[in-house]
Amino acid sequence: MDGDGPLTVGILTEPFLYEWQVRAIERVRATPGVEIPLVVHNASNGEYDAESWNEKKRLGLEDLTQFLEVFRTERAWTFVLAARTIARLLGDEQTLWHRHSVENVDALADAEHVRCTPRTDGNWNELPDDAVATLAARCDVVVRFGFGLVRGSVLTAPEHGVLSFHPADIREYRGMGPPVIFHDGRERAGATLQRLNESIDGGEIVAYDEVSLEGCATLWDVFDRLATLQIRLLVEGLENLRDPTFEPRTVPENQLGEFYPRARRRTLAFSGRVLAKNVSGRLRRRLRRIRSPVTHDSTPRPP
Repeated sequence: MDGDGPLTVGILTEPFLYEWQVRAIERVRATPGVEIPLVVHNASNGEYDAESWNEKKRLGLEDLTQFLEVFRTERAWTFVLAARTIARLLGDEQTLWHRHSVENVDALADAEHVRCTPRTDGNWNELPDDAVATLAARCDVVVRFGFGLVRGSVLTAPEHGVLSFHPADIREYRGMGPPVIFHDGRERAGATLQRLNESIDGGEIVAYDEVSLEGCATLWDVFDRLATLQIRLLVEGLENLRDPTFEPRTVPENQLGEFYPRARRRTLAFSGRVLAKNVSGRLRRRLRRIRSPVTHDSTPRPP
């Protein structure tokens, strides 16, 4: 990268972005000396009507069908997800997880948008050579907000590689982060912005911080708290990369945290505990609101 030029940032994304991701990108666009020239969409994902998810007000036959489809793979965890959907319909908004079609994101309006279909191998995705070449030619660094687990030449083609968030400290919780943190009753949690390699949550640490989980009544509150942290961490990580003296921290394999596979959340014991904590947390929060004349709201405010 030319030290006198701007830091150029590419975005890997699904056809939609979550609200917290949009806010993070808006902060990047507002940062002097940083540009976003290119957005690469995952063409294998056909979910384009993103905004309709935000406006849903009642359950229908398609929701029952989806529940049965999810149950085939997620088993007991499906009931945790179903409870979240019902809570959202009853007014528990979780606005940081509202979806926005990428084409509707103003902060990306000036960027070139390219669609590509990755090569898949199990859970891993590799971008085609032409997409990798375009990213390498136009971007100093790439931020992954889509395409799932990514491997291949794209990880090293841009000068600063590919950055991705893990909503936990990779030195403690890899794989599942917030569900295990909430299940374990931890009082604090961290978020890691890592430069990816071909491991799962074992990349170099570009930025890290943690927050208190005080007041987080449900697992979804934990996700909100960490998403709010990640909005700030993205700019911090990019600023680190612009510093010629900065070196991302490599974590030796023996210092990486335990890996928690998603299969664990599908067990009745794990899902049952999370569901029970979510329900009791919502009840305690509702009781506090009834007893207090002051409205208590654990939804993070825009940073």
